[in-house]
Amino acid sequence: MSSVTPHVNGHPVCILVVDDERDNTEVLEIVLSWEGFAVMIASCGEEALAMAGEHSPDLVLLDVMMPGIDGYEVARRMKGTPSTSHVPIIIFTAMAERDARARGRTSGADDFLSKPIDRTDLVLRVKNLLRTTYPSYSDGIVPAA
Repeated sequence: MSSVTPHVNGHPVCILVVDDERDNTEVLEIVLSWEGFAVMIASCGEEALAMAGEHSPDLVLLDVMMPGIDGYEVARRMKGTPSTSHVPIIIFTAMAERDARARGRTSGADDFLSKPIDRTDLVLRVKNLLRTTYPSYSDGIVPAA
């Protein structure tokens, strides 16, 4: 695990990962934890909405294809709820990229990743989205004097 802890508004960055495939959530949790992020896991849309409302994550990584409420609907509901409307959302899917991107943007997602997810691209996009969303974002790295 990284000794660097990214912060937003003085608290460690918390990312909610939403996917019904346990292998996917485990890999994402390992990658994000290694970068110093706190990670919460939800296995379905309903659980994601409840967790987002209760814990106020700083960013959501959201799979599209899930039983029950799909990722597009989760994004739409989060963006339509005052307490979560500011939370940036990255949708990821193995579906045909062009249609999935369009539906993701329409639902309110801020970014899009295709499966399989490249670790470097994931981390870069997460950090960039945090920087653009939260002026107080710090990746925890202290610049050399």
